[in-house]
Amino acid sequence: MSDNPYSTAVLAWYEAHARDLPWRHPDASPWSVLVSEIMLQQTPVVRVLPAWKAWTERWPTPADLAKEPSGEAVRMWNRLGYPRRALRLHACAKAITEEHGGQVPDDHATLLSLPGVGAYTAAAVASFAFGQRHAILDTNVRRVLARAESGIEYPPKTQTKAETALAESLLPPEPSVAARWGVAVMELGALVCTARNPACADCPIAGQCAWKLAGKPPYDGPPRRGQTYAGTDRQVRGRLLAVLRDAVGPVPKTALDAVWDDHIQRERALDALVVDGLVDPLDDGRYALPS
Repeated sequence: MSDNPYSTAVLAWYEAHARDLPWRHPDASPWSVLVSEIMLQQTPVVRVLPAWKAWTERWPTPADLAKEPSGEAVRMWNRLGYPRRALRLHACAKAITEEHGGQVPDDHATLLSLPGVGAYTAAAVASFAFGQRHAILDTNVRRVLARAESGIEYPPKTQTKAETALAESLLPPEPSVAARWGVAVMELGALVCTARNPACADCPIAGQCAWKLAGKPPYDGPPRRGQTYAGTDRQVRGRLLAVLRDAVGPVPKTALDAVWDDHIQRERALDALVVDGLVDPLDDGRYALPS
């Protein structure tokens, strides 16, 4: 292995406790792994599972999605939230189909060049789909490493170079083991080392955790505010999109006006959807999902 003092315990824990998720199966295609990673951004697994299943059954390859209008991707996204991710996946499918022969590229730098694929997603796909050796830093991993190594309850709000260097230093040298380490520490953060009420008694590295050994000092930093939804423009956008998703074709403006009483907020939300490319205003005054 490497100088990683946690890998043996974490990998053994993962072997015994990992969730059976379809995108982790050996026969999962790189495309299905990429879809899962985009869907899992800011969305819990329990909500992603049925959406991922429906998506990959309808569009098992990038080419299957690329030949459909982008509005169909928005429709299938349903209520997962942050629907611009659907547009990014559609754009990604088109790029893979047109520029890479319909195959998700296995090169990390090429993955980074795909629409909507950032540093985390490129590393995750390269690792989980292709068994490569890359540091993976999502919210869960950052929290585990902040507690175990830095002795603080939560990582900085913005990812730092020091975090990246730490994650890279802990990578086992064997690529396949490094890929498994990445998903294992992520799972540990999701199931045990949670943001609230971590189950330290169930943690395989509790005896090495700097934060626990220091008495679990409370977070000392800027206020951590949870995301709100009720009454926000996000909620209005969601209701407007729901009308369009459920419609067979374009809808009149009156159908959209009925979803929210506040005229100013409703128009602001509708304008934002148009700007984001999620809604097309038609010449006859009706609205539709993008074509």
